[in-house]
Amino acid sequence: MKWAWRLGRFAGIDVYMHATFLLIIGWIALSYWLDGSSLAAVASGVGFTLLLFACVVLHEYGHALTARRYGIKTRDITLYPIGGVARLERMPDDPRQELWVALAGPAVNLVIAALLFGWLVISGEWTPLEQLSMTGGPFLERLMTTNLFLALFNLLPAFPMDGGRVLRALLAMKLDYARATQWAATLGQAIAFILGFIGLFSNPFLLFIALFVWIGAGQESGATQMRTALAGIPVGRAMLTEFHRVSSAGTLADVVALILSGTQHDFPVEDEGHGVVGVLARGTVFAALARQGQSARVADVMARNFETADSYDMLETVLPRLQASDTPLIPIMHGGQLVGLLTLENVGEFLAIQSALHAPGTLPAG
Repeated sequence: MKWAWRLGRFAGIDVYMHATFLLIIGWIALSYWLDGSSLAAVASGVGFTLLLFACVVLHEYGHALTARRYGIKTRDITLYPIGGVARLERMPDDPRQELWVALAGPAVNLVIAALLFGWLVISGEWTPLEQLSMTGGPFLERLMTTNLFLALFNLLPAFPMDGGRVLRALLAMKLDYARATQWAATLGQAIAFILGFIGLFSNPFLLFIALFVWIGAGQESGATQMRTALAGIPVGRAMLTEFHRVSSAGTLADVVALILSGTQHDFPVEDEGHGVVGVLARGTVFAALARQGQSARVADVMARNFETADSYDMLETVLPRLQASDTPLIPIMHGGQLVGLLTLENVGEFLAIQSALHAPGTLPAG
């Protein structure tokens, strides 16, 4: 994963920290230094932030482990300045399952807050809430209130927060999935508009949240409409059937010749007697050329972890895997043979053609 460092693997799921996460650590350190002008204050602020993001990781594990109960794998969990993201292979098809997966994350934060509340009551370290601030007050009590805030904020009925998925799941129990998503996305964008309006006169940070929600709602609606348009269509109808493949024993000079001779930029890699053994993307080729030159072996730079699909698989199930994949194409197999490639570009072209064919006023052929 680009610009991300692997922190470890827990419960069979890799956890990454994106490089931009360091920005929030730096901002917190600076804020505490300006507030307290001491290394102790900086250490306290950074320590609180790291512990808070540990709770965010547990939140994402709530989603991931609940999804695992329904046979859905999680590719990884990544920490960003705005929170964590668990990349599920897909969302559950059953709205009830999606409901429980969405609720599992905020439930983890509520459990953490309840445990901290119990400890504070038993230890007698409770401080009136009005005396708390982001930088002042008992450490554990601030952590408790922040977990409560995370749970409530994530339950806002707006994508991409968990509350948007909860609302969509509830609506999908009565409506079709696409219509339920559209209703939830519309409400989410309405909430984003309200947050943005309030932010203009109070807190500029609300403008950032409003933009985040507005974009997330639009993306979720668009993705669902695409999946609906692809429903019931096999991969074989949309895949590329004319393409070049490269040998794992070849060099990057061979790949450069193929790139310059045509429009294909990403290639399946085959090994004689073993079929498809890797995928070579354009970005990987350029990076390897800069480091090692054209004499580098394909086998040394290709991606060995990649998705495959059968030509009889449905596009609606393969597309989310392609979107979540670290490689820009999926080799399409049938009967143990490579029969095609699937990329986001050719899926988009297929949709455009289907839209044109079904546009009002289009005359049937013949």
